[in-house]
Amino acid sequence: MKIGFIGLGTMGLPMANNLLKNGYELTIYNRTTAKMKELEEKGAKGAHSPKEVAEKSDVVFTILTADAAVEEVILGKEGIMNGARPGLVVVDSSTISPATSKKVAKALSHKGAEMLDAPVAGSEPHAIEGTLTFMVGGKKEIFEKCTDLFLAMGKNAFYMGENGKGSYMKLANNMMSAINLLSFAEAVTMAAKAGIDPEIFVKVVSGGGARNAAVDGKAAKVFSRDFHPQFMTKLMHKDLGLASDVAKELEVSTPILAIAKELLQMAKAKGFGEEDMSAVIKCYEEWAGVTVEK
Repeated sequence: MKIGFIGLGTMGLPMANNLLKNGYELTIYNRTTAKMKELEEKGAKGAHSPKEVAEKSDVVFTILTADAAVEEVILGKEGIMNGARPGLVVVDSSTISPATSKKVAKALSHKGAEMLDAPVAGSEPHAIEGTLTFMVGGKKEIFEKCTDLFLAMGKNAFYMGENGKGSYMKLANNMMSAINLLSFAEAVTMAAKAGIDPEIFVKVVSGGGARNAAVDGKAAKVFSRDFHPQFMTKLMHKDLGLASDVAKELEVSTPILAIAKELLQMAKAKGFGEEDMSAVIKCYEEWAGVTVEK
């Protein structure tokens, strides 16, 4: 099976690398061509456009930053659709609006191509380790066809239903992730202000009902003041905006989501948009007059 991969950013590069490690023939494209060099040295073949990737592949993965980029790469003049043929499968692992996922799937169907929306749970370390979780929308038989590919990059792949359901699931997941992060940031700042050792705080909460993935994944980064982005603040803020749109569409009340989105907007306004989303704690530290560190 010939695989294409488009989008070699923080997540895409290690995901594509894991496909290579598992022996798949890989054709790659990235708008910034310098990012292709590492994989080309390992045996991947570079392409000059998404269209060319589609022409040379049976399955094409995309992972891009926003809806507009997905539409351009798939539906644009030099996009995947113009290189598509009947039987091609496009798997989009971007975090985008369910409406965009469904729009792209419908457009590809006119060429006889199939589409899966398959965003991932996990950040850069999980992508490197190959322990991502895929949440997938589309035809079940196409999901089953691609299962081995998902498991080359991740530890789990869940079928969610028709096109768009993967994207709905991803936005609900990221909404919860952001809220968990903020609950940690708020609580550990209060503890630090009270004179409690933040590392002892983590040991205590990790043994009870307050434990969450933000504590497991972000505490060490905060305490060592390492805000190198595993998942940028601006991208999580974008995702919460999409989640807000979905809540409006579904007429679901989400007051905590609204607060979380505003807090990440504050972090962006402070200049932390390019940093890891755990940098939001610097807002709390400023308000409290304390630094949460070892």
